Amino acid sequence: MQNTTNAPSYKEGLEQLTGQLSGMLPEESLKIFDHDARQLQEKHNSPLVIQVGDKAPSFTLPNATGRLVSSEELLKKGKLVIVFYRGTWCPYCNLQLSTYQSALDQIKTTGANLIAISPQTPDQSLSMKEKNQLAFEVLSDAGNTVSRKFTSIFRNADSAVDALGQLGIDFHSYYEDKSGEIAVPAVFVIDSDSEVLLARTEGGDYRNRVEPKEILEALSH
Repeated sequence: MQNTTNAPSYKEGLEQLTGQLSGMLPEESLKIFDHDARQLQEKHNSPLVIQVGDKAPSFTLPNATGRLVSSEELLKKGKLVIVFYRGTWCPYCNLQLSTYQSALDQIKTTGANLIAISPQTPDQSLSMKEKNQLAFEVLSDAGNTVSRKFTSIFRNADSAVDALGQLGIDFHSYYEDKSGEIAVPAVFVIDSDSEVLLARTEGGDYRNRVEPKEILEALSH
Protein backbone atom coordinates (compact mmCIF):
# COMPACT_ATOMS: atom_id res chain seq x y z
CA MET A 1 0.00 0.00 0.00
CA GLN A 2 1.40 3.39 -1.04
CA ASN A 3 2.18 5.72 1.87
CA THR A 4 0.46 9.05 1.16
CA THR A 5 1.05 10.72 4.52
CA ASN A 6 4.18 12.48 3.25
CA ALA A 7 2.78 13.46 -0.15
CA PRO A 8 3.44 17.08 -1.14
CA SER A 9 0.48 19.45 -0.79
CA TYR A 10 -0.83 21.69 -3.56
CA LYS A 11 -3.03 23.53 -1.07
CA GLU A 12 -0.07 24.60 1.01
CA GLY A 13 1.65 25.94 -2.08
CA LEU A 14 -1.56 27.69 -3.13
CA GLU A 15 -1.68 29.67 0.11
CA GLN A 16 1.83 30.96 -0.55
CA LEU A 17 1.11 31.65 -4.24
CA THR A 18 -2.08 33.58 -3.40
CA GLY A 19 -0.12 35.84 -1.11
CA GLN A 20 2.57 36.38 -3.73
CA LEU A 21 0.04 37.27 -6.44
CA SER A 22 -1.79 39.64 -4.13
CA GLY A 23 1.43 41.54 -3.63
CA MET A 24 2.43 41.50 -7.31
CA LEU A 25 -0.74 42.07 -9.34
CA PRO A 26 -2.90 45.19 -9.59
CA GLU A 27 -6.14 44.96 -7.61
CA GLU A 28 -8.20 45.35 -10.78
CA SER A 29 -6.47 42.35 -12.37
CA LEU A 30 -7.06 40.26 -9.24
CA LYS A 31 -10.76 41.13 -9.37
CA ILE A 32 -10.99 40.13 -13.04
CA PHE A 33 -9.29 36.78 -12.48
CA ASP A 34 -11.39 36.07 -9.38
CA HIS A 35 -14.60 36.83 -11.29
CA ASP A 36 -13.42 34.67 -14.19
CA ALA A 37 -12.63 31.72 -11.90
CA ARG A 38 -15.98 31.94 -10.14
CA GLN A 39 -17.89 32.08 -13.43
CA LEU A 40 -16.01 29.07 -14.77
CA GLN A 41 -16.78 27.13 -11.59
CA GLU A 42 -20.50 27.80 -12.03
CA LYS A 43 -20.42 26.76 -15.68
CA HIS A 44 -18.08 23.77 -15.39
CA ASN A 45 -18.84 22.05 -12.09
CA SER A 46 -19.02 18.60 -13.77
CA PRO A 47 -16.65 18.91 -16.74
CA LEU A 48 -15.30 15.37 -17.09
CA VAL A 49 -16.08 13.48 -20.29
CA ILE A 50 -14.98 10.04 -19.06
CA GLN A 51 -15.39 8.56 -15.60
CA VAL A 52 -14.00 5.80 -13.39
CA GLY A 53 -14.59 2.43 -15.02
CA ASP A 54 -14.57 3.80 -18.57
CA LYS A 55 -11.92 2.89 -21.12
CA ALA A 56 -9.54 5.78 -21.78
CA PRO A 57 -9.04 6.65 -25.46
CA SER A 58 -5.53 6.06 -26.78
CA PHE A 59 -3.50 8.91 -28.29
CA THR A 60 -0.13 9.93 -29.65
CA LEU A 61 1.19 13.46 -29.09
CA PRO A 62 4.52 15.30 -29.50
CA ASN A 63 6.61 15.98 -26.43
CA ALA A 64 8.60 19.13 -25.67
CA THR A 65 11.25 18.23 -28.28
CA GLY A 66 8.78 17.07 -30.92
CA ARG A 67 9.17 13.33 -30.34
CA LEU A 68 5.89 11.43 -30.55
CA VAL A 69 4.73 9.78 -27.32
CA SER A 70 2.10 7.02 -27.41
CA SER A 71 -0.25 6.33 -24.51
CA GLU A 72 -0.46 2.69 -25.62
CA GLU A 73 3.31 2.32 -25.33
CA LEU A 74 3.34 3.95 -21.90
CA LEU A 75 0.55 1.67 -20.66
CA LYS A 76 2.62 -1.36 -21.61
CA LYS A 77 4.98 -0.27 -18.82
CA GLY A 78 2.27 0.14 -16.17
CA LYS A 79 -0.32 2.61 -14.98
CA LEU A 80 -0.43 6.13 -16.38
CA VAL A 81 -1.24 9.45 -14.70
CA ILE A 82 -2.51 12.08 -17.16
CA VAL A 83 -2.73 15.75 -16.17
CA PHE A 84 -4.55 18.29 -18.33
CA TYR A 85 -3.44 21.87 -17.66
CA ARG A 86 -3.89 25.34 -19.21
CA GLY A 87 -0.45 26.72 -20.00
CA THR A 88 2.92 28.04 -18.92
CA TRP A 89 1.42 31.50 -18.37
CA CYS A 90 -0.87 30.14 -15.62
CA PRO A 91 0.77 30.35 -12.16
CA TYR A 92 -1.59 27.68 -10.81
CA CYS A 93 -0.52 25.26 -13.53
CA ASN A 94 3.13 25.90 -12.70
CA LEU A 95 2.42 25.24 -9.03
CA GLN A 96 0.45 22.08 -9.83
CA LEU A 97 3.10 20.53 -12.06
CA SER A 98 5.88 21.54 -9.68
CA THR A 99 3.98 19.87 -6.83
CA TYR A 100 3.50 16.73 -8.91
CA GLN A 101 7.21 16.74 -9.69
CA SER A 102 7.82 16.61 -5.94
CA ALA A 103 5.62 13.49 -5.83
CA LEU A 104 7.19 11.90 -8.91
CA ASP A 105 9.40 9.45 -7.02
CA GLN A 106 6.37 8.22 -5.08
CA ILE A 107 4.40 7.86 -8.31
CA LYS A 108 7.21 5.94 -9.99
CA THR A 109 7.54 3.66 -6.97
CA THR A 110 4.12 2.25 -7.94
CA GLY A 111 5.43 1.52 -11.45
CA ALA A 112 3.36 4.33 -12.99
CA ASN A 113 4.33 7.08 -15.42
CA LEU A 114 3.16 10.71 -15.35
CA ILE A 115 2.47 12.97 -18.33
CA ALA A 116 1.02 16.47 -18.61
CA ILE A 117 -0.97 17.73 -21.62
CA SER A 118 -1.92 21.21 -22.86
CA PRO A 119 -2.67 22.78 -26.26
CA GLN A 120 0.58 24.76 -26.09
CA THR A 121 3.22 24.52 -28.78
CA PRO A 122 6.16 22.15 -28.11
CA ASP A 123 8.38 25.20 -27.52
CA GLN A 124 6.09 26.35 -24.72
CA SER A 125 5.90 22.81 -23.35
CA LEU A 126 9.70 22.85 -23.23
CA SER A 127 9.55 26.16 -21.39
CA MET A 128 7.16 24.66 -18.84
CA LYS A 129 9.42 21.62 -18.44
CA GLU A 130 12.59 23.69 -17.94
CA LYS A 131 10.94 26.33 -15.76
CA ASN A 132 9.74 23.78 -13.23
CA GLN A 133 12.56 21.23 -13.75
CA LEU A 134 10.06 18.55 -14.69
CA ALA A 135 11.35 15.01 -15.13
CA PHE A 136 8.17 13.78 -16.82
CA GLU A 137 6.83 14.23 -20.34
CA VAL A 138 4.95 17.45 -21.20
CA LEU A 139 2.91 16.91 -24.37
CA SER A 140 1.37 19.31 -26.87
CA ASP A 141 -2.25 18.76 -27.91
CA ALA A 142 -2.81 21.31 -30.68
CA GLY A 143 -6.49 22.17 -30.98
CA ASN A 144 -7.29 20.13 -27.84
CA THR A 145 -7.98 17.07 -30.01
CA VAL A 146 -7.12 14.64 -27.21
CA SER A 147 -8.08 16.84 -24.26
CA ARG A 148 -11.72 17.14 -25.32
CA LYS A 149 -12.04 13.34 -25.09
CA PHE A 150 -11.26 13.56 -21.37
CA THR A 151 -12.44 16.94 -20.07
CA SER A 152 -14.42 20.01 -21.14
CA ILE A 153 -12.90 22.65 -23.40
CA PHE A 154 -13.80 26.33 -23.17
CA ARG A 155 -12.78 29.59 -24.77
CA ASN A 156 -10.79 31.78 -22.41
CA ALA A 157 -12.79 34.93 -21.66
CA ASP A 158 -11.78 38.15 -23.43
CA SER A 159 -11.62 39.93 -20.07
CA ALA A 160 -9.10 37.39 -18.76
CA VAL A 161 -7.04 37.54 -21.97
CA ASP A 162 -7.03 41.35 -21.84
CA ALA A 163 -6.00 41.32 -18.17
CA LEU A 164 -3.12 39.00 -19.02
CA GLY A 165 -2.12 41.37 -21.82
CA GLN A 166 -1.98 44.27 -19.39
CA LEU A 167 0.47 42.19 -17.36
CA GLY A 168 2.66 41.69 -20.44
CA ILE A 169 1.46 38.14 -21.18
CA ASP A 170 0.45 37.46 -24.79
CA PHE A 171 -1.95 34.58 -24.20
CA HIS A 172 -2.36 33.63 -27.87
CA SER A 173 1.40 33.37 -28.45
CA TYR A 174 1.46 30.15 -26.43
CA TYR A 175 -0.73 28.28 -28.92
CA GLU A 176 -0.71 27.38 -32.59
CA ASP A 177 -4.19 28.79 -33.22
CA LYS A 178 -6.10 31.85 -32.06
CA SER A 179 -9.17 29.98 -30.83
CA GLY A 180 -8.38 30.79 -27.21
CA GLU A 181 -9.61 27.33 -26.24
CA ILE A 182 -8.14 25.58 -23.20
CA ALA A 183 -9.14 22.62 -21.05
CA VAL A 184 -10.73 22.54 -17.63
CA PRO A 185 -7.84 21.17 -15.51
CA ALA A 186 -8.28 17.48 -14.71
CA VAL A 187 -6.32 14.40 -13.64
CA PHE A 188 -6.80 10.79 -14.66
CA VAL A 189 -5.16 7.57 -13.51
CA ILE A 190 -5.31 4.88 -16.18
CA ASP A 191 -4.69 1.18 -15.56
CA SER A 192 -2.52 -0.85 -17.93
CA ASP A 193 -5.68 -2.23 -19.60
CA SER A 194 -6.88 1.38 -20.25
CA GLU A 195 -9.51 1.31 -17.48
CA VAL A 196 -9.93 4.66 -15.73
CA LEU A 197 -9.07 4.26 -12.04
CA LEU A 198 -9.31 7.95 -11.13
CA ALA A 199 -11.10 10.79 -12.90
CA ARG A 200 -10.80 13.98 -10.86
CA THR A 201 -11.17 17.71 -11.28
CA GLU A 202 -11.78 20.59 -8.93
CA GLY A 203 -14.06 22.12 -11.56
CA GLY A 204 -13.76 25.32 -13.54
CA ASP A 205 -12.13 27.34 -10.76
CA TYR A 206 -8.59 26.83 -12.02
CA ARG A 207 -7.07 27.97 -8.73
CA ASN A 208 -7.94 24.61 -7.17
CA ARG A 209 -6.20 21.42 -8.33
CA VAL A 210 -6.19 17.71 -7.49
CA GLU A 211 -3.85 16.83 -4.64
CA PRO A 212 -0.99 14.34 -5.22
CA LYS A 213 -2.37 12.32 -2.30
CA GLU A 214 -5.46 11.42 -4.36
CA ILE A 215 -3.30 10.25 -7.26
CA LEU A 216 -1.14 8.11 -5.00
CA GLU A 217 -4.19 6.56 -3.35
CA ALA A 218 -5.61 5.61 -6.76
CA LEU A 219 -2.28 4.10 -7.79
CA SER A 220 -2.14 1.98 -4.64
CA HIS A 221 -5.26 -0.04 -5.53
